[in-house]
Amino acid sequence: MAQLNLPSVPPLDLRAAGEARRRVDQLTKPPGSLGRIEELAVRLCAIRGGLPTGGYPRRTIIVAAGDHGVVADGVSAYPAEVTAQMVHGFLAGHAAINAFARAVGAVVYVADFGVQAECGAGPFFIDAKVARGTRNLAHEAALIGDAEVVRVLERGCDVLHEVVRRAPCDVVALGEMGIGNTTSASAIIAALTGRPVREVTGRGTGLDDAGLARKIAVIERALERCADRGWLTVARELGGYEIVGLAGMIVAAAALRLPVVLDGVVVAAAALLAAAIAPESIGYCIAAHRSREPGHAVALAHLGLEPLLDLDLRLGEASGAALALPLLEAAARMISEMLTFAEAGVAQAGAAQAAEGLPSER
Repeated sequence: MAQLNLPSVPPLDLRAAGEARRRVDQLTKPPGSLGRIEELAVRLCAIRGGLPTGGYPRRTIIVAAGDHGVVADGVSAYPAEVTAQMVHGFLAGHAAINAFARAVGAVVYVADFGVQAECGAGPFFIDAKVARGTRNLAHEAALIGDAEVVRVLERGCDVLHEVVRRAPCDVVALGEMGIGNTTSASAIIAALTGRPVREVTGRGTGLDDAGLARKIAVIERALERCADRGWLTVARELGGYEIVGLAGMIVAAAALRLPVVLDGVVVAAAALLAAAIAPESIGYCIAAHRSREPGHAVALAHLGLEPLLDLDLRLGEASGAALALPLLEAAARMISEMLTFAEAGVAQAGAAQAAEGLPSER
């Protein structure tokens, strides 16, 4: 294996998390009444190393793109050229992710890790192309050797750093575009979680029953080459360029102590790779939503991540991740702008009841 040069990821700040938990419990509200927003606020404090100040106004979305040779085996309802067409749409600003990004005040960057066609240029485009699509994982390793896996991971790290250089951000949301990539993602999820292929494989772009059966058969055949189930083997045999690149981005963002908002099943597959490479990185990840793809819930459960939203989405593009960004802002403002009972001079329910000799409610 070629030497892997990714930045080290610091552990979450457990002291800050403990202080945040205590503060949340003392805010002017019944304990636990803000549910999982309270948990999110504590996680954000652990990531930052203290209370957030000013929320998360600088919001960046990165869509990683790549083509997949396995499309030739009929695993997608759309042809491969749609990947490049959609990338052009992202850069032109008229796709779903652009509309959602404008709604939540985020900037969208597109990184080409392996699209067959040339995708253009501009201030929001990053050329990280490794090759014009992967090889067909149905018949051979998708990536060409361990060295290429390492190169793509490091390129993902470089993309994250380049985006931050162009526009410093407070939070990064990750998404993808690649016709055929739910086949790669489902294969990775099956390999790294040990779950049966049928349990983690969905219809992707809208396959009919025959197409879904082909997709499952392709994945089962590819998994025969992954007997050791090690992350390097899995990435080499099954990975898409954009998926492996996303894993590198997750590690790089975590090393910068940035919250990483994960989109759907393909990004979750990348997070499984990141977890195997740098386990501390998953502490910086926030699952935006649970998609309709069955492998998504499996991957999130394996990672120990509970999604913030469940909107029946299955588009990709970071669409679900974009919609979750305001929840981070709300959680940060809740813990930093609300006052505690003591700060506000408000009597706590338990203290008032004790003063009156009344029993506390159970």
